[in-house]
Amino acid sequence: MGRVPNVTRADAQAAVRNPLALIAARWTPDPRTVRRAALAALVMSVVIVVTGGAVRLTGSGLGCPTWPKCTEDSLTTTSEMGLHGVIEFGNRLLTYVLCAAVGWAIIAARSEKPYRRGLTRLGWAQFWIVMGNAILGGIVVLVGLNPYTVAAHFLLSSALIAVAAVMWQRTREGDAPPRPLVGRAVQQLVWFLVAASVLLIAVGTVVTGAGPHAGDSSEVPRMPVDWETVSKVHAVLAWIVVTLTFALWFVLKAVDAPRGPLDRTRELFLILLAQGLIGYVQYFTDLPEVLVGLHMFGSCVMWIWVIRVLLSLRERPEAAVPDLAAPAAQPSRATSASIAAPR
Repeated sequence: MGRVPNVTRADAQAAVRNPLALIAARWTPDPRTVRRAALAALVMSVVIVVTGGAVRLTGSGLGCPTWPKCTEDSLTTTSEMGLHGVIEFGNRLLTYVLCAAVGWAIIAARSEKPYRRGLTRLGWAQFWIVMGNAILGGIVVLVGLNPYTVAAHFLLSSALIAVAAVMWQRTREGDAPPRPLVGRAVQQLVWFLVAASVLLIAVGTVVTGAGPHAGDSSEVPRMPVDWETVSKVHAVLAWIVVTLTFALWFVLKAVDAPRGPLDRTRELFLILLAQGLIGYVQYFTDLPEVLVGLHMFGSCVMWIWVIRVLLSLRERPEAAVPDLAAPAAQPSRATSASIAAPR
């Protein structure tokens, strides 16, 4: 181990203003550590969606009837609240695990050398989405699982997954300007695929809001639309996404595209087929809870792969670093300056 630099008074004052800079001044993570931190944040963003679905599918949505406390008199669940209270409160606790994963991703990105501002901003974007969704989740409870707030809660979670997926991809790339690997026509086709996928997810929340799984055993209002009609619209949109994906794979083969976009598109096509199979089985078997939960997980995986297909259309090599001799500086002054510069 090398000698730990002395912490001066200026260092301490700067650390209070910007503790991340203090950590970055004394720790440089391995690139694999940064990638794993970003992946952990992505995995937790999916886990929180799946466990939130479990809360709804087990009728535990009001297991903790208020927020931010679990009851008016208790911050945590009580024995009188039974299993529903445990499930709902457990999902709330997982939000802290998600915050820890996102915080770890921010610290790792901020400490990487050379400093990557864009990567750090992606981490902070996740943090603010998590904070916003935590507040929205509290509103969902306070308004008695209103289906429109539940839909907004899921859509914001999908935004979190998208940002986490982009950050995970960026940890494996450089910071040079992106270079397209395919032509403009192919890029436009992929953007149509992204738009159709967003619409598919949005209509899926309407299916949930109108369907029988209200999230609680009490009388919960549903969206005033015919559930079976919306389900058929959802299925049509799913087939549009599948068709666009197959068309994209065909076009990529025709233009002899690089292996990356081809592989991601083929993987997305297989995911969509599996997701469609689950969707049809759950529809014709009266929506068993296990299959609905599996379908929610498949929705998250599908959305991640749509983002990966989009990002695979370009490459970003390492940015060229000018070969300039760094001026000599005293260790204590350099340390203080690096900590004092907030980023």
